[in-house]
Amino acid sequence: MPPDFTYETAALSRGLRRVCGVDEVGRGPLAGPVTAAAVVLDPDRIPEGLDDSKKLSPRRRAALAREIMAVADVCIAHASVEEIETHNILRAAHLAMTRAVAGLEAPPCHVLIDGNMAPRGFPHPCETLVGGDGRSLSIAAASIVAKVARDAVMAELARAHPGYGWERNSGYGTAQHRAALLDLGVTPYHRRGFRPIHNILYQAANASD
Repeated sequence: MPPDFTYETAALSRGLRRVCGVDEVGRGPLAGPVTAAAVVLDPDRIPEGLDDSKKLSPRRRAALAREIMAVADVCIAHASVEEIETHNILRAAHLAMTRAVAGLEAPPCHVLIDGNMAPRGFPHPCETLVGGDGRSLSIAAASIVAKVARDAVMAELARAHPGYGWERNSGYGTAQHRAALLDLGVTPYHRRGFRPIHNILYQAANASD
């Protein structure tokens, strides 16, 4: 079943006029920021074909992201590699989510959050939905926008740091990426607290002793 507007309609029927969907991408990669998007859809102008971003082709995601940006209130935010190292990946993802919601044109009345945990100290009424990008159109829209935005960031970083395949793997630990780590080493955009990166740095430190 594709996502629908059930959760949003329930909130709107209670007089909550601005219902926002929030999702993040990039918790699993070995490199790059974690990215979140917040989207308030116009009930009368919802793009056709919204779905969990993982179920869509890159071309379809890009087209839908453009449509969403044209008809919805959207904000995209990131948490940096340094923030991931400082706070851990979950807290950094929540930081990106909070920033995305804060950057909307107006505060939401109700926030639908993908997952089972709201950010600590989140300042808005909210509802968590496990698998929300496959259940809520607003969260699906957020997942699409966040994925397209983060992929663009990684493609830009790939131009400065060629060889790791970030323009194709978005920083995930593919065979090419792992091989390049051994050949080219660790960049400032690699997450040093993640085990594969930590192990490479540990081995390099021992080799130099």
